[in-house]
Amino acid sequence: MNPITHFLHRWQQGDIDARDLLFEAIYSDLMLIARNRLSNHSGGTLEPSALVNESLMRLMGSEISYSDRVHFISVAALKMRSVLVDRLRFNSAIKRGGYAENVTISHADNVVDESAIGYDVLALHQALNQLVEIEPRAASVIELTYFGGMSRDEIASVLGVSSPTVDRELRFARAWLNRRLS
Repeated sequence: MNPITHFLHRWQQGDIDARDLLFEAIYSDLMLIARNRLSNHSGGTLEPSALVNESLMRLMGSEISYSDRVHFISVAALKMRSVLVDRLRFNSAIKRGGYAENVTISHADNVVDESAIGYDVLALHQALNQLVEIEPRAASVIELTYFGGMSRDEIASVLGVSSPTVDRELRFARAWLNRRLS
């Protein structure tokens, strides 16, 4: 068992020291994801460390049973999405809709059609919520690819499917989002 998985299991059994060791061990990975997410935003004041810290706070309050490092980081990346969406909603409420940022959906290496598509974060969030109701696995593939920064093989491992299935789900989800957001 690798050290991250070991720390995860110990933390889930109530070992606070293991949680601290876990966060220390994966902090640089989470910072990389945060920097990538924030590089797509213009004019924002949120720093990567603040995004990581807020995401970790949300993770500590959740009752998820993590299976391994990849699963934990993918959930952390989804928590980052949640932090960004909440922040944008707050800013939009303050400015009465005058503050909408665009993000780019970039795809993991080795995925068919590497083109980028820009959408308003809130519209993308709403569309993903609708996609979850229609095709939950396709929505998970998009979230893990974009928000988790995971490769197709990592996604296949987390979801328990083959890499070609990940490719098919990603193609479907991209096409569905293109239609929904155009």
